[in-house]
Parts: sequence; C-alpha cells; structure tokens
Amino acid sequence: MFTGIVEELGEVTAVEDLADASRFTLRGPLVTEGAGHGDSIAVNGVCLTVVSTADGTFTADVMAETLKRSSLGALRPGSRVNLERPMALGGRLGGHLVQGHVDGTGTIVERVPAEHWEIVRVSLPTELSRYVVEKGSITVDGISLTVVEANAGDFTVSLIPTTLALTTLGRKGPGDPVNLEVDVLAKYVERLLGDRAGTGA
Repeated sequence: MFTGIVEELGEVTAVEDLADASRFTLRGPLVTEGAGHGDSIAVNGVCLTVVSTADGTFTADVMAETLKRSSLGALRPGSRVNLERPMALGGRLGGHLVQGHVDGTGTIVERVPAEHWEIVRVSLPTELSRYVVEKGSITVDGISLTVVEANAGDFTVSLIPTTLALTTLGRKGPGDPVNLEVDVLAKYVERLLGDRAGTGA
C-alpha cells in the first residue's frame, strides 16, 4: 500500500525486452536504501517487485498485463520516473490509500500556468470517470492529487511548485500519457451497493 507522496525522482537506466515482458533497471538511491529481493516500489504509480538491487539501482520484471494497462512500456533509458516505497504501518498517511494497481491510462490535454501553481487537464477513459469527483483524490503517475474539476471525459488538478519541481508532471506536456489509479474505496462501495441491489455491478 502506498500514499501517492512521491519520494524520489528516479531514472530508467536499462530496459531489457523479453518475449512477453520487460526487465527494467532504475536508479533510485533513496528508495533502494534497505530494499531487497521481493520488496515493492511504485514506479509512476505502478507497484513493482524488486528482483535485485545494486549501487542505488534496482531491477524489476514487468509482465505483459502491466505493460498493457500502464504507460510503462513507453519508458526508455533516460526516462525520469516517480518513485515511492510502500507506507509503513503506523506512519503518516500523507496522501490517500494507493494500491499501485493502475486502472488505466490518460493523456495530458492542456497545462494552464498561474502565478504560483499550474492547472493540468487530463483525459481519462469514460468507464473511470464515475469514480472521479470534485475535491476527491486520484493518483496520476503515482502522485496523490486532489481533483479540481471532474467531467465525463477529463478532470483537472492543480499542481503546486513542489509537485512541479520534484515529479515527472513538471516535465510532461500535452499528448503525454499518464497512469491513473482511482480511489479504491469508491470501487468497493460500488461493488457492495451493486451486490446489495442484486445487480452485481
């Protein structure tokens, strides 16, 4: 479980294309501190399992299902990525509950700069829009953000200078893909209410 508070701006150092998967090597001295085989690290909001670590880098295998559902397949050596370690039980929940299970991808539509922040509009698949509400939470490339405006096919978020400086959203522009994870609590409520009504959905 993660919080969507990015700890480190990392970098892809190598990508090995396998038959039905890819093996990534990523640089992240902070998130690899104390990490070992089998631990989890979120990469642009995708929970990956550490295969090995060495000198501030770690490797992770990315299966075909993950490549299909996320934007990780577009990463190449030199790509910058948002990194986060799992939250520790008993620690502060700085963002919101994030599983690292991407629900789909969206696309940055526009960026509107202001004096001290920036408004970013992101498109999203129609089937995910019902989980996005004004003032609710959404995870964009692993970053816990508050929704400013929610529409059928897109939403907006307001980025503070810290987010712009320390995450990939400060570097991405219109047309760039992003990973999206909606609030898991909304999905559970929908399922439970559907089962209670006898619809199962």
